[in-house]
Amino acid sequence: MSAPDQVRCRHIICKHNKSRNPVSRRTGQPITISEEAAIEELKKIKETLTAANFAEVAEQRSDCSSFAKGGDLGFFGRGEMDGNFEAAAFKLNVGEISDVVLSSSGAHLILRIA
Repeated sequence: MSAPDQVRCRHIICKHNKSRNPVSRRTGQPITISEEAAIEELKKIKETLTAANFAEVAEQRSDCSSFAKGGDLGFFGRGEMDGNFEAAAFKLNVGEISDVVLSSSGAHLILRIA
């Protein structure tokens, strides 16, 4: 089976004080937590995270403007996302949730939906 040209993913991002733009798009507030705290928060979230509840959790916690769409980033191809995020997204099978992925934007959990 060949690699897809595009994938569709949801994500939950916990921005931190080292993020490229440390402001939550969900709350409009500056982010002050450390990178380590963001990673730990996502590890805890992942303990109860499933494909079925991912959108709901993204709406409640993600710091990306996509929170309003359950973290749905739509379809994207290679070269459109941060390198670490893209690599993780394209490695996932449909329905699979990543471990914590670090990018210049923050710490993410990614669910591939297509």
